[in-house]
Order: sequence, then structure tokens, then C-alpha cells
Amino acid sequence: MSNINQYDYDHLRNLTIGTVDYVSPNEIKVMLDTSAPQNTALNTGTPSLFPRINGFVLIPNEVGALVGLISWIGVEHSQYPKRKGYKDFDLIDLPFPLRKMSITPMGTLKQEGKIEDKTYKLERGVYSFPSIGDTVILPTDIQLKSIVENKEKNSVVKIGVAPIAGNAEVKINPDKLFGRHVAILGNTGSGKSCSVAGLIRWSLEEASKSLPEGQKLNNRFIILDPNGEYINAFDDLNSDIKKFKVELTEAEKETFKELKVPAWLWNSYEWSSFSNASGRTQRPILRRALRELRAGEKVELTDFQTRVKGHYSSCYASLKNDLSVNSNYKDEATKFGKKLLSIIEDTESFQLECDKEELKEAFQNLISLFNEKLESRFATFTDKKTGKNVEYYTAFSRQDVEACITAIKTLLDNFGGLASHKGPNEDTPIPFQVEIIPDRVEQLSHEAGVIQFVDFLIMRMRSMLSDTRMNKIIADDKEVSLENWLDKTINGISIIDLSLVPSDITHLLVSVISRVVFESLQRYRRTHNQLLPTVIVMEEAHNFIKRYNESSEEISASQLCTESFEKIAREGRKFGLSLTLSSQRPSELSPTVLSQCNTFLLHRIVNDRDQELVRRLVPDSIGGLLQELPILPTRKAILLGWASPLPILVEMNELKPEHRPKSDDPDFWDVWTRASEREVNWKDLSDDWQSLNKEEEPKEEE
Repeated sequence: MSNINQYDYDHLRNLTIGTVDYVSPNEIKVMLDTSAPQNTALNTGTPSLFPRINGFVLIPNEVGALVGLISWIGVEHSQYPKRKGYKDFDLIDLPFPLRKMSITPMGTLKQEGKIEDKTYKLERGVYSFPSIGDTVILPTDIQLKSIVENKEKNSVVKIGVAPIAGNAEVKINPDKLFGRHVAILGNTGSGKSCSVAGLIRWSLEEASKSLPEGQKLNNRFIILDPNGEYINAFDDLNSDIKKFKVELTEAEKETFKELKVPAWLWNSYEWSSFSNASGRTQRPILRRALRELRAGEKVELTDFQTRVKGHYSSCYASLKNDLSVNSNYKDEATKFGKKLLSIIEDTESFQLECDKEELKEAFQNLISLFNEKLESRFATFTDKKTGKNVEYYTAFSRQDVEACITAIKTLLDNFGGLASHKGPNEDTPIPFQVEIIPDRVEQLSHEAGVIQFVDFLIMRMRSMLSDTRMNKIIADDKEVSLENWLDKTINGISIIDLSLVPSDITHLLVSVISRVVFESLQRYRRTHNQLLPTVIVMEEAHNFIKRYNESSEEISASQLCTESFEKIAREGRKFGLSLTLSSQRPSELSPTVLSQCNTFLLHRIVNDRDQELVRRLVPDSIGGLLQELPILPTRKAILLGWASPLPILVEMNELKPEHRPKSDDPDFWDVWTRASEREVNWKDLSDDWQSLNKEEEPKEEE
């Protein structure tokens, strides 16, 4: 294989612009030749601008050439007097001015085949740094394109061009883009929504070319759309397109499906959030009610021994599962600690109800051991921003979990061992009559003698379940089964319009949808030993994946939503599930989710806090490139990370007006001047809002 050093002497001399005078792993400084061009270089006969910030230069070496990104250019003035007869080459007339340039090493460019073929390939990383005095040259157009263009297998999706590299095509590999999590960040109006729609559209359009005519794509995108921007963005694609929204009009029923997220899909944590159940008394009762209703049990009282066996058998199975998936008690230690706390609360409740001293002692032994394990892992820190003391748990050991399981088994031995009942637990998505859950909670609380602590919970649940706005979405619909819900949601492109979902349950629904999709793909891999590639697209991600206070005992819907996405961010890739996040406020996003993103598409970001966060997320070596973030025009973005060989400024492809998300700037002037007329019928709007049926309005008597 030939390398880039093998130029003829005259060719190399024409491209030379300077020499290396400083080398470090992160920065290389170059002294520009006095003969180097100032504005335009005739680069082997082709005019090109030079020098330019964020442009590329090459330093030939024994393996090819080091690729450097220009980070700054300046003039250095000598401390010595001006030399007699020295010409300053039209620069500032100061003593002995010298032009210098700093470049950041980015990769290695190697020549493929014979010299005359002029084909090159870029490799990530630098493993041969230059020496002082080495030549720095300008890349040719062919070399520039080789630096920018992705030559990896399946890098066939063109997303734009690189203005800094002679408008070379920028292509990505969908496996690398969507195979790991993507964050598209930028201020409102910077073009990020068009980028989201474009990445999906351009990828699927390219994939369609590989299919026989008439055959549809086998893709899976779930777009969670808080503002209804993407409803018409993919209508002409060769894919199954399903659109979900609430409050459908008669005309909309032909093209939209009613959004249904029935409450029987929810797990116990989501129910606790929905009902605002407190931890000590209300949650154990609620969990038991869910467990019994899912098992199809009628509203009947059961004896003390049966309840204890049933409850602790479920706890035993749950901890056994945690033991097999060690991330639960290591990576999610705080959540696992809260689980142990809830078991302690349940145990204290059973202890109070128990009338035998020896059994009370057995309950106390379990409480003492669990408390011991919790205390050994308990820790705190002071939040610098709020000044509050934050409580959390460090990673539990396998021995800790095994000791807890043994303690539960010992307690169960006093009640005849593990329950033989193999029915569902409280989190299994089995349909049941949602409307009767307050009645079941009321009956169980009477049985346990804690009705005075649960009456407000029952009132809240009845009130919320009777809310007609929510009922349209969460009510038990006999036509909705787990099978058809998964089939409708996780096939093709599912656009879920959340714009008219009641704000009380928006976060909860997003949490449920993302969790159920994740768990279904986990089960798919277990049963098929294969992955089912799926992408969840979250618009306005800063509203749904927020930072939260881990020390809070309350299970808020917002926290549940964030926790669901954090779990997907950490583990989703192993099950074929990836995230595409779009946000205008990255500083408000969960650090856990952002840290797991492997590819970034950065549009214009003006806010200082957001800029600072972005700089911390990306390598220090490209800090110069990020200086352009506040001034990037619309459609311009910086692509970096796993999906791109090198960080590159991209001018994104332009979408046709009919393919763009509905996020245009308001046209105040045209409306003011009546160039674009707007007619408003506030009565029709208010009637629709209030769900008034004109046909049912009483007629005036003649």
C-alpha cells in the first residue's frame, strides 16, 4: 500500500504552507511560511480559501498523513527589531511578524491502491505524531472529500454537505446513527425538528431502494410528539404510518387512531404516581389490590396467613429476579434501596396486625436485617445548587441481596413456606376492571384496619378515574388487548400526538409507553434470541427527561418518566431499542441520558449554560469547533460522535415544505397586513373544546 508521502517533489512543494514548531497530544502549532497564501490558495490548480477556522490540513508521516482541524490562526510579533530588507508580505507593519496556526489532531488519512488511483481512507485516531520541522500541506479536493465522506459499509444515507470541505457529501450509516442513542440539540428555530424528520426520512428513502417494488419497509419508529409537529411529515414514505391522538373529530377518524393507554398496562409505580399514594401505608394496599385484581380474584377477604404467604412469595420472586439481573442492585442502587424500604413498611404493617409473639419476632428479624443492609449502603451529599442534603444508596453487593432473600425465606417458613400460587404479580399487564380498584383498596384497608389512612387515596382515585378527559385514554377498552396494542404501537412509524393529552397524565403516559416498549423488546430477545431494532423519538425531551431529586420519597410522574428513559439509555441498545432525543435546553436534561448518547447533531445554541454543558459532553479536542454554536445559521449543524468519522460542520439537506414538521415561525407581518388572511370562528372552537354537540342543543319553541 502506498502512502501519502509518495508525492513528487514539485507537487508536495506546491501544497506546503508551513512547518511544525510545537507538538502535544491535543495541539500542534504550525509556523506558516512567508510564501504561504493569505486569502486564496491555488491548490493544484483549484482555487480554495485559506486559511479558515475549522478547515483541514495534513501533516505527512510514515503511515500516511495526520489530519488536523484548524482551531486558531494568528500573528506573532518578534521581540527583536525589524530586519533590514525584510518584507512583511502585506501584513501589519510591525517588527518581524510571523503567522502561526494551531491545529487539533483528528485522524489519519491513508492512500489506498496505487498512487495514480488517488483514493484515500480516513481512520479514527492518531498513532503517529509529527516532529518539529515536519511539513504541513493543504489537502487536495479529493483528499478533502475522503476526510469528510464516510466510506464505512452501509454509509449510504446522505444527510447534507460539508461547506468547509468543498461541499463534499456527508453520509451516515443508519446502524451507527440509530444503533446507539442520538441527541439533536439546538435553540428553537435552529432547524432541529427538520433534522429529526430528515434523518428518519432520508434513511427510509434510501432503504426503500433495496426493496422489490410494492414491498413495504420493516421499520419501527415511535415518535412521541408533544406539539403535533410530525403528523404529516412521513405520509408518502414506503412504510406503515399510524397516527394517534385524542379528541378525534369525525373527519379525523379516517386518518387517526384514538390514543389508548389503558390503566391496566400500568405497573404499581405508575399507579402510585397516578393516585399520589404515600409510601408507608397506601402503596402496600394499592400493590396488593392490583395483584389480586390482575389474578382475577373477586372482592373477598382472605385470612392473615394467606396474605402473608402471597405477599412475601412475590417479594421473594422479585429479589430473585434482581439477583439474576445484577444491574438492578448495582446501577440502580437507590431504586433498589427504596424497594427494600417498601418491604420493611409492609412488614411493619403485618407485624402490627399479628397477634402471636413468636411471629412478631419473625417479622422483627426481617426488619432488622433489611435495616442493617440499608444503613450500610446509605450515603448523602450536599447539592451545590440548592444547598439541600441529598440522600442515596451506594451499590449493594450480591451477598446483600442473598441475605435479604434468605430472610424472607426464613419468615415464610413460619407460615408454611412459599405460596404455591403462580399467578401474576402487581406489575403484569393483565386487563382488569379499572373502575373497581378504589372499591378493592377500600375493602383491603378495612381488613387491615387502616381505612383512616387510605380514605383520601380512595377519593383521589375515584375522582381521577371519573374524569372524562382521562377516561378517553385510560379506561378499560374491551377492544384493546396487550397483543393489538403492541402490534399497533411497535410496527412501522407510530406518531403519537400528545398535544391534547391532559397535562395531569402526559408524563405518566410517556413513561408507560416507553417502559412497555422496552419490556416487550426484552421479551422478544429472550424468546427469539434476536433483536428487533426500534427507535423512540422524544421531541422536547427537556420536558420529559428532567433531572430529579433521588432523595424524594414521592413517586412523581415526571420522575418515573425520566427513570424509564434512563433505563433505556443504559440498557436499551442490548435489546435493539435506541433513543433519538431533540431538545432546546440540554442543561435541563438528565445527565444519565445525555452521557449515554453516542452521536450529537448540534444546531445553534445561544444560552451559556447549554453551551457549557455541550462542551463537557464532547472531547476537549474539538472545543474550537463548538465556538461556532452561537452563530450557526438555520440548517447548519455540527455532527460528531459514533456516526461520523470526524466532527464536521454539515449543511443539512433541505426538506420539501410538505415534509417539514409544523414548527414554522409565526408570520406576524403577513397577518397584520392581511397578505395572509386568518379567519377565526371562536364559537366553533369553544364548542369543540367544551365537547358541545350542536345537534343535541335544545330548539326554541315556536
